[in-house]
Amino acid sequence: MEIPVFTVDAFTNIPFKGNPAAVCLLLHELQDDMYQNIAAEMNLSETAFIIPLNSKDDFSSGARFSLRWFTPTTEVPLCGHATLASAAVLFNKKKNVNSTVVFETLSGELYVRQQGESIVMDFPLNKPTPLQGLNEFKDIVKAAVGDQPVQEVCLCGTTKMLMVRLADSCDRSVLTSLQPDPAVLLRVDTGGRVRCLLVTVIGDPGCQPGYDFYSRNFFPWFGVPEDPVTGSAHTVLAGYWSEKLGKKKMLAYQCSSRGGELELELKDDGRLNIAGQAVTVLQGILTV
Repeated sequence: MEIPVFTVDAFTNIPFKGNPAAVCLLLHELQDDMYQNIAAEMNLSETAFIIPLNSKDDFSSGARFSLRWFTPTTEVPLCGHATLASAAVLFNKKKNVNSTVVFETLSGELYVRQQGESIVMDFPLNKPTPLQGLNEFKDIVKAAVGDQPVQEVCLCGTTKMLMVRLADSCDRSVLTSLQPDPAVLLRVDTGGRVRCLLVTVIGDPGCQPGYDFYSRNFFPWFGVPEDPVTGSAHTVLAGYWSEKLGKKKMLAYQCSSRGGELELELKDDGRLNIAGQAVTVLQGILTV
């Protein structure tokens, strides 16, 4: 079997920046172990698999697709950068004729459209809940940020993402200097309530391009020590920072070594638009 495969750098317009995802174009479902084996072979934070839902459609004409995401070790319920990468393949490489495509996923229907040079994704919004005390999570917070001052810790039960906000006395350089040990994070007992760790700090809108907040995101529970740029994490971060900043439109930057930029807009229907650019760096055939 020959499967068309692309490597796409998402949330950037510069090759080798942003977050790389593999995108596989399928005409029919595979066995689950085959999805996982392919994702392990690609060895990127996510591999996406797209299938047209109407058997009469192809990747250029179809408007509705099945979409699944796998890390090298497991399937995940939501992934922003691999959704962006999938849409980029359809719009830019397959010249899909539709202005909007719909992906049916484990997180429901995701509507994705082109807007100039960017791709806009309609995602759920997952607001986190502030924690009154740190006793339950003090060990994981310590493993994440060491002795750096912490302003607030929040938990999103829906996504199992723990968000640690550094004090406003910390700047971007403090965030980028953190070096949490994935093995230590995995050893901390959180009762299964944490599967992702987000560390964030307020931005500096006075400096161009004026980022509202910065973040770094760690996913060792899914086999990804640090994710370069994470759309799904921003469904949590956007809900938090929108309330703190009093803004519905924000510009965010994820401070991994590769780095990536996300445009965020909270919608009146309670969902979130996440916009970004993408660049394809590899195209080939996977033979299995």
